[in-house]
Formats: sequence, C-alpha cells, structure tokens
Amino acid sequence: MEALALSFSSGWASGVNAYLVVLVLGLGERLGGADVPEVLGRWEVLAAAAFMYSFEFVADKIPYVDSAWDAISTVIRPTAGAVVGLLVAGDADSLTQALNASVGGTTALASHVVKAGGRLAINSSPEPASNIVASVAEDVAVLAVVAFAINHPVVAASIAAVLLLVGLVVVWFAFKLVRRGWRRVRDRRSRGRAAGAAP
Repeated sequence: MEALALSFSSGWASGVNAYLVVLVLGLGERLGGADVPEVLGRWEVLAAAAFMYSFEFVADKIPYVDSAWDAISTVIRPTAGAVVGLLVAGDADSLTQALNASVGGTTALASHVVKAGGRLAINSSPEPASNIVASVAEDVAVLAVVAFAINHPVVAASIAAVLLLVGLVVVWFAFKLVRRGWRRVRDRRSRGRAAGAAP
C-alpha cells in the first residue's frame, strides 16, 4: 500500500517536474537513508537530474518557452512517473510492479496535462510575472510532496490527489475564461470590420 501511495505521489510530481522528483528521491536515499530504490541515489543519476532540473528551472519561467518545454516533456514526464513507480515497487511480483508503473505513469500524465494546460492559459496574459510565480509554486509543491512522501506516502498521496483534482478544476475554468475572452475579441474585430466596410 505504501509503495502504491509513493508511486501515486511521485507520479503526480513527475507530471509537474520529473527531474526534481528524481533529485529529491535520490538525495533522500543518498543523504537520509530513505527507503527508495538505491539506483536513484547514484551520483551519476543525481548529476543528470540536477543538470536537467537547472535547465527546466530556467525554461519553465519564460513565457511560451515553458509551453514548448511542456510539449517536449509530454513523453518524458509520464515515462519518468512510470519508471519511478516501477522502481518503487522493488522486488514485488510482476502484477504489483505493473500496477505501480501504471499508477505512476497515469498520474504523471494527468498532472502534466494540468500543468501544460495551466501554462497555456497563463501565456494568454501579456505579463511574464505569472509564469515565474506559477513555476516557483509548482517547484515548491513538488519538493514538499515528494519530501513528505518519503516518510508519509499515504498522506502525501492524499495531498497529491487533492492538488490534481484542484488543478483539473482550475484549468477547466481557466480555459472557459480564455475561450470567452477570445470570443469577445473576435466579435469586436468582426464588428469593426463590418463597420469599416459599411458605406
């Protein structure tokens, strides 16, 4: 049950920032003796995760670059969630490993859709500050949930589930607002063209 909960919470976090998940879990294994797969604490894994996280840290705060990065990460994040879920399952039977991998990958895909959708909505506003605020908030949430999941996986999975549900609702409302705004702009342009064409 705890391994499945850790797969869920790390899957949610992987959909937001997969490299930070690997970095936190790896550091937890390396420094704190956390009960996570030893491979995540290897120095080469930590170095690669830190390098990719630093790249994402910058790209994620630049309007439109963040959406391009999200598009590239559509395959990476769910795959990372599935791999972490599989690693967390450890030496369990193949059915349990498959379940953990499926939970990690599916949850990562869902949270990735929320993140990418939210960024598209944010990019419709002209100022860049909202991108920076959203990116920092996402990083803090991922760091907090994964660090908490190391020792309290069931509670962390509950928090991740709430964050995922809230994110889905917020993105749905944001897209409704953006669509309504675009409709108003289009209607104004159409009226302007019609008025200009009138004799």
